[in-house]
Amino acid sequence: MKIAVAHKWAPNPQEAVVAADGSVDLSRAKASVSEYDPVAIELARALADASGAELVGLTVGGPDAGSPMARKAALSRGLDRLVVVADASLAGARATATARALASAVRAERDVDVVLTGDSSVDEGAHLVPAVLAGYLGWPLLTEVTAVSAGDGGVLRVEQAVGSGSQVLEVTGPAVLAASTDAVLPRVPGMKDILGAGKKPTDELPAPEAGPDGLEVVGRAKPALADRRRIRIDAADPQAAAAELVAALRADGVL
Repeated sequence: MKIAVAHKWAPNPQEAVVAADGSVDLSRAKASVSEYDPVAIELARALADASGAELVGLTVGGPDAGSPMARKAALSRGLDRLVVVADASLAGARATATARALASAVRAERDVDVVLTGDSSVDEGAHLVPAVLAGYLGWPLLTEVTAVSAGDGGVLRVEQAVGSGSQVLEVTGPAVLAASTDAVLPRVPGMKDILGAGKKPTDELPAPEAGPDGLEVVGRAKPALADRRRIRIDAADPQAAAAELVAALRADGVL
């Protein structure tokens, strides 16, 4: 059995700098393994340990996705091996291009029985990559996965959160599973894990040929922000000040 888990090396938008004109600067934001991906890695590691399978990490992105820091950060979380597709054409790639590159990596690996992903990436948060990846592979997709185990005959037993409850499904054949954000508590890599990560193998794959996304950015616009530089709210009456602030936010469409 071979298990693949996808993750993304991405800057944290919480560290972005927003200028007065509304433009966003991510140049100083620290990159890391995307927020929810460690949950998927932890689920995949437990499945690999229980079934004696190999756990392969998959990541695609710009050149920084293949940096030594990015590799160690992923491998220290329990991966046996890492497959990287790092190319300038994938820097800032959206869901379709990202999923296409991931699907290409899965096919190159061969004999992958299941691919786990996080709920979404910290930078895009579109919740689309698992579905588009499953579409490219022609595999079924299960989302909000809270647990997964291997049964007899290659059957996967998957627990899925549904509303306020849960359900258990059995999946035969390869599948894409998107982990629930709170499925498990991911481990924090220790010094031994970080040092050991440098000894684990990494394979580099070329980016697939670009295909039609059906999307094209034809223009960008900064948000229309009201000029608040000369507006002052008198805080002498807290209740009136609060009402004035709420009215101003509503006028800007924030509330």
